[in-house]
Amino acid sequence: MPIDLIFVRHAQSEGNAAVHLAKAGDDKAYTKEFIARHSSEWRLSEVGIKQAKQAGEFLRDYSPSFDRYYVSEYLRTLETAGYLELKGASWKQEFLLRERDRGDIDTTPVIENKLNFLKSLEKKEAQSFYWRPPNGESMADLCIRADRFLQTLHRECGDKKVLVVSHGETMWAFRMRLERLTQEEWRRLDESRDPKDRINNCQILHYTRRDPKTGELAPYLNWIKSICPTRNDWSWEDWKTIERQTFSNEDLLAKVNRYPRLFHESYGE
Repeated sequence: MPIDLIFVRHAQSEGNAAVHLAKAGDDKAYTKEFIARHSSEWRLSEVGIKQAKQAGEFLRDYSPSFDRYYVSEYLRTLETAGYLELKGASWKQEFLLRERDRGDIDTTPVIENKLNFLKSLEKKEAQSFYWRPPNGESMADLCIRADRFLQTLHRECGDKKVLVVSHGETMWAFRMRLERLTQEEWRRLDESRDPKDRINNCQILHYTRRDPKTGELAPYLNWIKSICPTRNDWSWEDWKTIERQTFSNEDLLAKVNRYPRLFHESYGE
């Protein structure tokens, strides 16, 4: 794997701004033209352009160069990558880095989704990790896609420094796979109101195999740091060591026993 793997979420997009307004009860952004356009074609907002330039200023100081540059093919990620203005960058567009496909609820207002897809959204509340939006992808689906990209890095980018510009939920999928987060951990972080637990616009996730204290190289990406160039108070103060959990037999059964058995009949010996 790369020595350093740095993910950047795209800056604020038209879609982000529209959803923010809709959650406050204002659906004015959802014009006929906006709904007809696929979310892959959302551009950055004016605020988003400023955020991308600010993230680029940070990155140019933080890490002046990379060995490989990858970017999702969606317009908001392409625009973010361009506005980072990284000297000498040669970007590879990669469709595996695209955002989670939210299917039929992708470009429609929040209130309309609640009316049209109530039963589906109820399933999301019951089990959000495996829930698929109608005609869309679950987080589990997205993790499989993330694995395919990580295989590319393993084959082609050993001992390199790699930059990836992608999307919020896609970056969560990479966290799931690189840190071996459990579904419970992902759900806790996903529901957290602490901005330090979020993947905000232009949030940077830096994974490294280089021990931040000794400089020695580990065989795996064992350390992570989260940085928000637009809001320093949303950044982690230091590196965190990745603790990939394992479970004893007793741990597994304790987890299972939190759920009562609903059907008590059995058959056979």
